[in-house]
Amino acid sequence: MDIRHLAYFSEVAKQLSFTKAASTLHVSQPSLSKAIKQIESELSVPLFYRSKQLELTDAGKAVLVNAKHVLEAFQNLTTELTDILELKKGEIKIGIPPIVGPAFFSKLISKYKELYPYIEIILTEVGSKKIKEGIEDGSLDIGLICNLPVNNGKFEFMKVTHDPLMLVVHKQNRLASYTEVELSDLKNEHFVLYQQDFSLYDRIIEECLSKGYHPKVVCNSSQKDFIVEMVEAKLGVTLLPSRIAHSIHNPNITVLDLMNSTLSLELGLVWRKDKYLPYAVRELISLSEDFIKAK
Repeated sequence: MDIRHLAYFSEVAKQLSFTKAASTLHVSQPSLSKAIKQIESELSVPLFYRSKQLELTDAGKAVLVNAKHVLEAFQNLTTELTDILELKKGEIKIGIPPIVGPAFFSKLISKYKELYPYIEIILTEVGSKKIKEGIEDGSLDIGLICNLPVNNGKFEFMKVTHDPLMLVVHKQNRLASYTEVELSDLKNEHFVLYQQDFSLYDRIIEECLSKGYHPKVVCNSSQKDFIVEMVEAKLGVTLLPSRIAHSIHNPNITVLDLMNSTLSLELGLVWRKDKYLPYAVRELISLSEDFIKAK
């Protein structure tokens, strides 16, 4: 069975359309149909129900699961051979959370580019949930995520930092005069929070619920500056990691410690456990370890 034919079959199964799959693969539809029929002939089973809507048969579903494993193993082989032949050339697709990622990554990426100027770095700013999804489906090689641990069955991870969250309020807010603030004190406040695809959003909601209330969220954003601007406009309060909170230099903003709280930013570097890591990615992980030790 030709590995190319398995790739054809996987694309048809993904698109559930010979026309769309042929367009994506840049092959003719007759060639695609011939390849699928050849697989069906070799296996002596139909892979698709060919009615108005193309649909996988039970046998087709079983073949698809195994085809994905075969194609991934083949991709790992070709990637490893490419590494051997080209050494330090290639690209790395990295996911970072917009609010906290750049603070850690800017110096690291700068140093990495000095060492490996021919490796292209593609940064994607999304929340931790999307980053884990991207690493799992292969659209990202590695990511910086909030709130470890992650699923140990699927991911390897390296702890980068642990940073408690602090309360950020307008100086005229009633809480600004407090010497100590607990999460229960925020029951009647309006919140400016992270986007819902941020794992920190879930953690804050869970923690507030444990204190007997659901926070009143008036605004969600992935941008730290916008969140602070909303607090300055007296639209609500927010919770930010201490490193970010202490970097705010605004006379209208007051930053307070959050007492008796387990809320914190746990930042970690994450990658797929069962996927071959290109040389370029392995070098980034190694450099990250050096950065963490040097802190």
